[in-house]
Amino acid sequence: QVQLVESGGGLVQAGGSLRLSCAASGRTFSMYAMGWFRQAPGKEREFVAAVSASGSSTIYADSVKGRFTISRDNAKNMVYLQMNRLKPEDTAVYYCASARSSSAQAIRVKSDYWGQGTQVTVSS
Repeated sequence: QVQLVESGGGLVQAGGSLRLSCAASGRTFSMYAMGWFRQAPGKEREFVAAVSASGSSTIYADSVKGRFTISRDNAKNMVYLQMNRLKPEDTAVYYCASARSSSAQAIRVKSDYWGQGTQVTVSS
């Protein structure tokens, strides 16, 4: 079982930056791919970014490519999402996710564990 707790959300002006953090419990953290999803009001949850278990491979949604960076620290059981040049359309609840696979692509197919989410609001 993996428990995930997000932090770092908040209110920021368009063009600003935020860094989200996700703390994971469990000894298997370094074996699992990790990722971020988001859900805006009235919309379905969508994939944002994922990182492989080793941290060597990352994938991004087209909407955030070049602005967001996902990373992980396996020694600390942490995964991060650095968000730069934020836009109002990035406003959403952001969720941390984990998949019982080492491949980043697995996050897009089926995530097995989810955090409770953290709100990100970008004002125009």
